[in-house]
Amino acid sequence: MDVSQIKFGTDGWRGVIADDFTFDNVRACAQGVAAYELEQGDGERPVVVGYDTRFASEEFAAATAEVLAGNGLRVLLCSQATPTPVLSYTIVDRKARGGVIITASHNPAAWNGFKVRTSYGGSPSVETLNAIEARVGQVGTLADVRSLPLSEARSRGLVQDVEPGEPYLEHLGSVVDLNSLAGGGLHVVVDAMHGAGAGYLPRLLGGGAGGVQEIRSHRNPAFPDMHNPEPVAHNLAPLAEAVPRNGADVGLALDGDADRLGVMDQHGTFVTQLQVYALLVYYLLEVRGLRGLLVKSVTTTSMIWRLGERYGVPVRETPVGFKYIAPLMTEEKALVGGEESGGYAFRGHLPERDGILSGLFILDLMARTGKRIPELLEELYRLVGPHHYARLDVPFQVKDQPLVQDRVAQAEPRMLGGLEVVGRDTVDGFRFHLQGGGWSIIRFSGTEPLLRIYAEAESPELVQQVLGDARGLAGV
Repeated sequence: MDVSQIKFGTDGWRGVIADDFTFDNVRACAQGVAAYELEQGDGERPVVVGYDTRFASEEFAAATAEVLAGNGLRVLLCSQATPTPVLSYTIVDRKARGGVIITASHNPAAWNGFKVRTSYGGSPSVETLNAIEARVGQVGTLADVRSLPLSEARSRGLVQDVEPGEPYLEHLGSVVDLNSLAGGGLHVVVDAMHGAGAGYLPRLLGGGAGGVQEIRSHRNPAFPDMHNPEPVAHNLAPLAEAVPRNGADVGLALDGDADRLGVMDQHGTFVTQLQVYALLVYYLLEVRGLRGLLVKSVTTTSMIWRLGERYGVPVRETPVGFKYIAPLMTEEKALVGGEESGGYAFRGHLPERDGILSGLFILDLMARTGKRIPELLEELYRLVGPHHYARLDVPFQVKDQPLVQDRVAQAEPRMLGGLEVVGRDTVDGFRFHLQGGGWSIIRFSGTEPLLRIYAEAESPELVQQVLGDARGLAGV
């Protein structure tokens, strides 16, 4: 069993099923978690284990539960495919010591993953992940893994099956006025992308006069008709067609484990993740009148700085990953945290990305203002100026990563997309600050072999020019 390649990236360890994501390696990860948790003490508090709709996810979750139980830990095992934010809420609701969910989130169908969650329901800190990773690395052979058959673990009371959905749904009802939303007449199309979030938004909004229609709601681990279950424009052709065809006011899409949100306006036009995050911050500050720290990753929008200035609230920036955002939100009681991938977390809920609650907040913004998405973007731009964004994902051979990284590290461009480069930093990857407030970042994905190139500027045309020049720097 080769565990030396198991690394916890921006959100857990992920690998290709039957290649490196094997039962032996999953059991090694579970043994590492068990060793870490036993060192922390915490008495009889359980560990929550869940899984998504990917191939064999429930079997990998069962193997995880067997190892945790074999180490004497109590386990609450989800009885059905569960969104990551639902598992995270279950941890808090059940006062558990933490959790594990088998999911590769937005990765292509061949992948699966092993995510760890803390007692506060969010991503662990970098230090905690490093500690778990070290203990996984100490698993030399299968003999080092302590396991108990699931049937025996159940009979001994070490594994208890739980249905996690209802407490979570009840909690969301305390965060959003669901009766008002359901009766508000908004017509919504939801794209579940064959993931674990299927059924949640229709259950929450089922009584609406406008109605909720869900597409791609059945389990299909092949994730057909999409590159991967990530709620971005090129994966959402069915939603882009369904929204105008059905005369809907908005389309909402959830990724494979429902911790990310994608949005389409009434015309079937994709609203970028950066626009969505800025709208959510505007909603909290302007519409709901709340105040508090705004947290953003380096790859999300500069509009958060402008909104912070306008409403007199502080803004903090982190590297990419909720392993940085969640601990900061917890320590500082931040109002909101968000990243470019479409993941947003909110005070009063969890320091955890939640695509379901994010979608409810977008609907609440529309209901309270009486405006659709294009009108809301116009209002936003009146406050902070026009901001447009795009991301380019370029596959690469892992062996070429050092060469590409050196190439970008040595680049000293004067201009990108016709805009002067006025600064540069390496908070996460390589960021180039551009004339007029725009920026571009070149960094490697922490979860799959992709070079990601990001750009934000004042027009879509400029964004594409910046992306093209930045790709040239990388030589890919």
